[in-house]
Amino acid sequence: MGHSRASKQQSHEHIVSTAAKRFRESGVDGVSIANLMKEAGLTHGGFYKHFTSRDDLVTEALEVALASSRKRYSSGGDAAFESFVTGYLSIKHRDNPGEGCAVAALANDIPRARGDSKALFTTHLERSFDWIADLLGAEHPDARARAIVAFSTMVGALGFARALDNEALSQEVLDTVKDYLLRHLQAE
Repeated sequence: MGHSRASKQQSHEHIVSTAAKRFRESGVDGVSIANLMKEAGLTHGGFYKHFTSRDDLVTEALEVALASSRKRYSSGGDAAFESFVTGYLSIKHRDNPGEGCAVAALANDIPRARGDSKALFTTHLERSFDWIADLLGAEHPDARARAIVAFSTMVGALGFARALDNEALSQEVLDTVKDYLLRHLQAE
């Protein structure tokens, strides 16, 4: 690969990673292409050298954000479910949506997305449910249902905690859901 092709690929990856973070922070519609390109250190006009449409960028950025989420939360070990729940329902995660779970950050944006975004999101959720079911004991007769309830509850709790302007209540939501899930799902 020549220098200009390598440079173009590097710029492309930088745009996508910047978009993945910004979309999680501000939503897909909350980020303009002009501001995104400026943040990436490129001109607005250069966008179409990398993407045929905004939808193409959204799909690529979603793929990067979902892969980042999958990597961050798929640790192993005996206490894997506890570690997952504790990290997910933390103040650090609440306060850093740009680095956090793409599902929690973008669940409300995906229904309006075009292109392959919905299919990517669906595939990621399927894998997440399977992974969480394994953490909770795949042999349990209700393993999948338990995983769906756990993840849906965690995503909702994180969304509530982010939306509240009362720090104590936000912390209470995170702690209550964390304690409930660990006490009732992990123990079974």
